[in-house]
Amino acid sequence: MTTPAASRLAAAGVVVFCLVTLACSNAKVFANADVKAEKDRRAAPDFALKDANGNTLRLSDYKGKVVILDFWATWCGPCKVEIPWFIQFEQQYKDKGFAVLGISMDEDGWSAVKPFIEEHKMNYRVALGNDQVSELYGGLDSLPTTLLVDRTGRIAKVHIGLETGRDGFENEITNLLDAPAMGGLLRAPGFMPAWLTGPR
Repeated sequence: MTTPAASRLAAAGVVVFCLVTLACSNAKVFANADVKAEKDRRAAPDFALKDANGNTLRLSDYKGKVVILDFWATWCGPCKVEIPWFIQFEQQYKDKGFAVLGISMDEDGWSAVKPFIEEHKMNYRVALGNDQVSELYGGLDSLPTTLLVDRTGRIAKVHIGLETGRDGFENEITNLLDAPAMGGLLRAPGFMPAWLTGPR
């Protein structure tokens, strides 16, 4: 004979199982999502920002490479989860035509960012962002905002917020690295990125 308490416990177990199954299912679908078709990609706006060594970082300098362009901040918890993945990707794919660029949106500037770079042993270029770059990329209301840029300088994928796992990024990186290089970097300084407000 089943008691009311046992029935409630069983029902709760079913609900938890369904929620976990749904969450795992959604995570898998998101992680395996393809990059945008070439015809649907738009040019990433070019910019010139100072990196941690005082050198000028331009997106256009990375013509011919696949780029992770990560907008982040030292106070951003989800950013701290993803940064170790980007360190690994930089190490693993840098000799295959790939680069990670980190654009810090910290208002405290280098006084906050340089110690963070050293503490976390970030092996890729980091620059300080500003209001102009934020506007070029749609306002950047959420951090992290991470873009996958193809070899021609077009945005192949946008991640807003924390990715469910490193596999999603890695699948996209290898997809873009395996694609043939086409044309040159497309610049659009006045580009209004409608892709940020559309489906991911």
